[in-house]
Formats: sequence, structure tokens, C-alpha cells
Amino acid sequence: MSDYRPIACGLHSRYELAIMHRMPLTLCWRGNDGLSHLETLLPEDLETLNGEEFLVFRNHAGERMKVRLDRITAIHSEQFEAIT
Repeated sequence: MSDYRPIACGLHSRYELAIMHRMPLTLCWRGNDGLSHLETLLPEDLETLNGEEFLVFRNHAGERMKVRLDRITAIHSEQFEAIT
């Protein structure tokens, strides 16, 4: 059984808009290792796997990665804030 907690629909929609408009986001999240991560990234997609939702992104090195949505603790982007 997963400890995943769904995020608000409005926040999910904001991620979709950021992906569609190719808006870089600065995210802070808790990794699987329990450590906090802070990075500016380019969101590419949202994906669902086993009832958990993930943001798929490219980091500064161009690596394709993903983070579980409920592990994101802070988001910043001037454009992201403008669409709230």
C-alpha cells in the first residue's frame, strides 16, 4: 500500500499549463532518500503509475527524471504564479 496523497486539482492543472507552455520551474522536493532537493527544471509530462502521480522533467544536465507530486514541497516560477 502506497503512502501517496493526491494533490489538489488546481495545482495539477497548473503543472499541466507549465508543461504546455514549457515554463521552467524551481522545485523543492523530498527525494526517496529523504533528502531535500532544490533545482530549476523543465517540466515535460505528468504520469500515473500504480495510483501515484509524477512530474517528469529535464534537469540542468538534460537528464530526464521524475518526482512524485506529493513530495514537492515548494514551487516557484514567475509565470507559474501568474496562472494561479
